[in-house]
Amino acid sequence: MNAGTDQIRFDDGASYERYMGVWSQLVGAAFLEWLALPTGRRWLDVGCGNGAFTELLALHGAPAAVHGVDPSAAQLAFAQKRPALRDADLREGDAMALPYPDDAFDVAVMPLVIFFVPDPAKGTAEMARVVRAGGLVAAYAWDMHGGGFPYHVVQREMRALGAVVPAPPSTEASRGEVMTALWRDAGLTDVELHEITVQRTFASFDEFWAIVVGWAAVGETMATMAPEAIAQLTARLRECLPADDSGRVTYAARANAVKGWVPRAG
Repeated sequence: MNAGTDQIRFDDGASYERYMGVWSQLVGAAFLEWLALPTGRRWLDVGCGNGAFTELLALHGAPAAVHGVDPSAAQLAFAQKRPALRDADLREGDAMALPYPDDAFDVAVMPLVIFFVPDPAKGTAEMARVVRAGGLVAAYAWDMHGGGFPYHVVQREMRALGAVVPAPPSTEASRGEVMTALWRDAGLTDVELHEITVQRTFASFDEFWAIVVGWAAVGETMATMAPEAIAQLTARLRECLPADDSGRVTYAARANAVKGWVPRAG
């Protein structure tokens, strides 16, 4: 999904897949397990991007229908090429003004997106609007303030070296207490919060580093850094992310997940 800011844009589906797609599916699988919804539901994925989570949903959620909305045409084109999403209805749109009528879905989800929505309250209210009475509205987001973002250590060390690292416009919305308040303020009931921790293993530090610098937002920032600073950065990251005896680098990331139900009439 585009970030709603000129600093961070998600328009390269293949690059996003390397940088975040694996992480998205790891946490997405745990999220779907937590939701534990019956089969045959009509799902909407808000901010579906390149389809990393949407594909997971189509393959393992046994949906009656899959819809996705995202502002990036390039990301949607990548998503539509996934075999599991050939029949999905994916369209361009804004999370704060969803292009659907009221009560159109059984479930609306916002995976790794709420901190990119300029007005998270409006985005939450829009999901509640398009879900029928008795339906579910849910989301998960990296715990940006608690160090849960998968590349938090990279951002931290870059900032320590004086680099300006772009940030999403609504990082506060990733806090568990803020997510809970957003859901309740949207009129959703039986709101629950859940923490999800996942691990990813890279074959080597070099693989990890290639993925990091291949992401546009990081690569562009590094282009402003002196070679000596980049050398310092790689040395510090090697210390923070020690390899095992086989040279592999494994570390964890953490997300906050929230769900709530659209009240039934009467």
